[in-house]
Amino acid sequence: MATLLWRAGIAGALITLVGLLPWLSHTDPALTVLKARSADRDPSPEVLADIRAQLGLDHGPFHLLGDWLSGLWHGDAGRSWISGTEVAPAVLQALGVSLLLMAVAIAVAAATAALICARTLWLGARRRLDGRRAAGTGSAVLAALPEFLTASVLATVVGVQLGWLPALGWYGFQWTILPALALGLPAGAVLGRLLDDLLPGAFAEPWALAATARGLPGRTVARQALRRCLPGLLPNTGLFVVGITGGAVAVEQIYDIPGLGRTTLQAALAQDLPVLQAGTLALVLLAAIAAALAHLLTRLLIGPALRDGALPSLHRPTPPARRFLPFVLGGLLLAVIGLGLPRDPLALDTAQRLTAPSPAHPFGTDALGRDILARVGHGALDTLLLAVAITAVTLLTGLALGLLPRLSGPLVDTVTALPPVLVALLVTAVAGSGSTTPALAVAAVAWTPLAAHTSALLRQERAALHLTATRALGAGPWYLLRHELLPAVVPPVTRHALLRLPGIALALASLAFLGLGAQPPSPEWGLLFAENQPYAERAPWAVLAPAAVLALLGALAVTAAGGLRRSKRAAEREETDVPEHRPEVRKLVATR
Repeated sequence: MATLLWRAGIAGALITLVGLLPWLSHTDPALTVLKARSADRDPSPEVLADIRAQLGLDHGPFHLLGDWLSGLWHGDAGRSWISGTEVAPAVLQALGVSLLLMAVAIAVAAATAALICARTLWLGARRRLDGRRAAGTGSAVLAALPEFLTASVLATVVGVQLGWLPALGWYGFQWTILPALALGLPAGAVLGRLLDDLLPGAFAEPWALAATARGLPGRTVARQALRRCLPGLLPNTGLFVVGITGGAVAVEQIYDIPGLGRTTLQAALAQDLPVLQAGTLALVLLAAIAAALAHLLTRLLIGPALRDGALPSLHRPTPPARRFLPFVLGGLLLAVIGLGLPRDPLALDTAQRLTAPSPAHPFGTDALGRDILARVGHGALDTLLLAVAITAVTLLTGLALGLLPRLSGPLVDTVTALPPVLVALLVTAVAGSGSTTPALAVAAVAWTPLAAHTSALLRQERAALHLTATRALGAGPWYLLRHELLPAVVPPVTRHALLRLPGIALALASLAFLGLGAQPPSPEWGLLFAENQPYAERAPWAVLAPAAVLALLGALAVTAAGGLRRSKRAAEREETDVPEHRPEVRKLVATR
């Protein structure tokens, strides 16, 4: 009951904050609505007073919020301030579009994750795994590329250059393929790599060894190993479902899809409060449903083992990664940045507009004749440094809140339901616009998958056999947290955070792409895409060059994450079924 009240309180606070958005931003809602209705009409005091009277703005935000909630109780979500049409049908139609896109994207993500884990499952079923990692650099790059970048590349290459699939509009199943690929490929790669990180531990558990010794088919063992690992990924899968439905604003913008995220963004920009509130409520309800389903599936898969504390730990030592590869990729990235820094990112040469890559301009030029290599190099400084700082903050926040699942669980579900762009608008309204606004907006939502991952791993580790035995010998909560739980949880969550580092960099870029971040003539990466997107057909290098640099960043982040592994000594402690054999446990027992 307390958790339910906490969830209801968070949702109510969110809806209230959304309802106060025009007043928090110190803008005149009547003027914004007038501009949205007719940009050419003169905003005279009489016209603005008439709009305020029509919308009831003179009664204040809380009166409007109360009227909206009372109508919602009777199934009436109000009428749009801009078009005057009923809100509920429009929001439901946008939700239907997003759910269809979500279904196709989930299929793409599942297929991608299956391909990434296929070799690990095959080796594990034949007892040939030996702790080796099967996922390669290609999946690392794919996992690190966010939807915004993938959508731009697919639209440019597949939709425009090759013309294989339509890249604009929403008129049938063919129009769902490219946006579903843009959403499903990176998410499936992330889920696939997280799953591939857990599978070696599952195949090394006693039940798997016993099943193989009894002669059970390898596919049966592989299927059970997959089932063993899924509960640790279900929370992030639920976040992915909600993110596709409401958070894919940039993808919907690129492909001109009338989904719920885009509808909510347009309502927020136009301060169309009834539509904005209804869209936000739909996203919050969807997040609650997805979280409940993930929790239910976790209970169905390993509920009795969680209850009885009868789980072995999945986290075991892994062999060293290819130590030279991160240095090679890092050297390439530094070389690109180093070659771009001596060049002038603001120098205009209209005679060299949209020129192809050449020795003088290795990455080509943009629509104003500016050197793209120079703009990539100078934009990398601010973008990468800020992304690294945000990643560190979100990692610490995710770990801290993930250790308190009853407090953070409802908060994670609610925050995940918000499109990052809407969060940016709320942050701008509260903190004001400035250079820190995109960073605050991204940091406000980027911790949620890490907190969900931490909570899922922590739930399973607390039910591990070695932890149950150590607790029975008198170990206290702080001892267990320091010596058992954190060593098992921190490395995989840190790898997850590094996996999302390029995504954070592009989340900052996507805000700039949508006009909420850096402004021209800044060489920020988001502006590179925003400025060059209209010329993708004539000059694809203007989009593909920064895409290649971001792919390089993704490969660097993920290969560096492979070096973060649990210490062999910590894993050996877990593999000892008689915990009193451990020196620190003998000392603990002696002190008691």
